[in-house]
Amino acid sequence: MTETAFNDPSWLRLSIFIGVLILCALWENKLPRRKLTVDRAFRWFNNLTLVALNSVVVAVIMPIVAFQAAIIAHENQWGLLNVLALPNWLNVLIAVVLLDLVIYLQHLVFHRIKPLWKLHRMHHADLDVDVTTGTRFHPIEIILSMVVKITFVFALGVSPIAIVVFEIILNASAMFNHSNAKLPLILDAKLRKLIVTPDMHRVHHSVIPQETHSNFGFFLSVWDRLFGTYRAQPKLGHDDVEIGVPEIRDQTEQRLDKLLTQPFRYAKK
Repeated sequence: MTETAFNDPSWLRLSIFIGVLILCALWENKLPRRKLTVDRAFRWFNNLTLVALNSVVVAVIMPIVAFQAAIIAHENQWGLLNVLALPNWLNVLIAVVLLDLVIYLQHLVFHRIKPLWKLHRMHHADLDVDVTTGTRFHPIEIILSMVVKITFVFALGVSPIAIVVFEIILNASAMFNHSNAKLPLILDAKLRKLIVTPDMHRVHHSVIPQETHSNFGFFLSVWDRLFGTYRAQPKLGHDDVEIGVPEIRDQTEQRLDKLLTQPFRYAKK
């Protein structure tokens, strides 16, 4: 990582985001796992417009983001990892693993607490799962997630380089494991012992509640196995599993304005 990229990682992160998005889109197009039920151009326009909107919202509302918090923690030697004074490579490794655990727990909490689920449900209301679903989150959820991340950056003493590495991994893995693409079953079985695969995460997007509320991992699959939230396959199989949430089935709900207002219009569900 160059000094310029370290001082301002925004272009590095954006470049990798676009690169992974394109690679996963090509993979989906070449080896689709399931037939899509909604026009892809319509969904992609709204899902990716939401990504752009979220970037603007974070820039306007948040006084600092996780990278800036990491710089502050590093300069003031705040947090557990700064106290331990570990070698850089070990610091980064431990930080990435612990932050991934934090994201797993945050995801579980967003499913368990009703007001938070109403926000997160918009992500699940996508009627298909593909690479853009991995980027589709309500702006309020994005803000809350950033607050959680900043809190743990300070508490853990995550270094600036570690937070850059983690955020790149998190974004790339979210697009990878939401991809509507085939992996050879043997490769999937081996990969999911460590990381979340598309078939593993697709279970999480089933309309069946027991499946919706399982497989919370974004990058490492070990947390679901460790905490008993792992479910290997959907009950109906990957070809027949119904994607989404039962109460939001109208295809017009995939429009940007509908996405933004879903948590409030479906508040009683």
